[in-house]
Amino acid sequence: MANRKLFEEVGEGQSRKAVATGVIDAKQGGARGAIRAWLIALFALVTLMIAVGGLTRLTDSGLSITEWAPVTGTIPPLSAEDWDAAFTAYKAIPEYQLQNAGMSLEEFKTIYWWEWGHRFLGRVVGLVWALGFAVFYATRKIPPGWTGRLLLLGALGGLQGAIGWWMVSSGLTGERVDVASYRLATHLGLAFAILGLIAWYVMRLSRSSADLLQARRIRDARLSTWGTILAVMAFVQILLGALVAGIDAGRTWAEWPLMGGSLLPPDPFMLDPLWSNFFENPGLVQWIHRMGGYILLGLGIAAFLAARRSGNTSLRGAFTVVLGAIVLQAVIGIMTVLYVAPWHLALLHQLTAVALWTLILRAGFLARMPRPQSVRDR
Repeated sequence: MANRKLFEEVGEGQSRKAVATGVIDAKQGGARGAIRAWLIALFALVTLMIAVGGLTRLTDSGLSITEWAPVTGTIPPLSAEDWDAAFTAYKAIPEYQLQNAGMSLEEFKTIYWWEWGHRFLGRVVGLVWALGFAVFYATRKIPPGWTGRLLLLGALGGLQGAIGWWMVSSGLTGERVDVASYRLATHLGLAFAILGLIAWYVMRLSRSSADLLQARRIRDARLSTWGTILAVMAFVQILLGALVAGIDAGRTWAEWPLMGGSLLPPDPFMLDPLWSNFFENPGLVQWIHRMGGYILLGLGIAAFLAARRSGNTSLRGAFTVVLGAIVLQAVIGIMTVLYVAPWHLALLHQLTAVALWTLILRAGFLARMPRPQSVRDR
């Protein structure tokens, strides 16, 4: 064996092989950036649909279309005869007979367009999902492990359409003037579940697989738990808000912090059977929603204090923003009650719920998969 020089580098004169980097991400493949952009577009459309759905409820337009025609219903009435037929069908349901008797054709057209727009937007969301998924699947651009996730979004979207008609049909049976509040809560709850899944997928696709793999090793279990608790309570509060909207409970007891001069509203259990008060008694339903808001605020403060002890600045910031959003939402909710739920405040309250829901999920995601930081950033 030849002697080496004292300062000769090991391997000098030999060809060196480049070190392979990003092996995990290379194996993932797929058009992660393009799929992320597509999901962001779906997120915006679903948010818009939630807003239009809220306005449809606030304008009492949800029962103006009395049939479910997924294909032919895309085309609105185009002639005087078509409008007369649609108006005649509306006149046969309790909402017209007990609440809107004497409504003119022009007034009917106003509520019809709100409901038609809400349904049409649902079809647009489904079309954007179907076209996007078909293109990514046909070109084999979906990363491994993502086909089932993206299919789940489409399946939930289809289920949402069916639940929407299930909700509307409850107001056509003759048993009530409006749709059943618990069906409205189911409809809105699924919309927020879909929105949450999209947001979670976007956050995952915003970071490389190698980054996520490393992040799992430094997850903050304590703040991850807090993120889950906040998400569950926020979702429950969203459902309670839907129950309020379903019976216009936000337009009763326009005072705060008391209701009728006391903590509990008068006659909270006046309906029979007893359980129906939790869905149909406006005073009790609004009170429960208020209590849910207080609980969420308390949990937000506790999570904020827990996050202050974290050495990760992004985590501290995420939970600080969540608390700020909870406080803002509470203030908007109080103003909505005090001003008897005007449409612009009610809509703002709903859209702020979308922002709060997304921010809570973001905080939980960062707790599970923190971004690494240097000691200087602490």
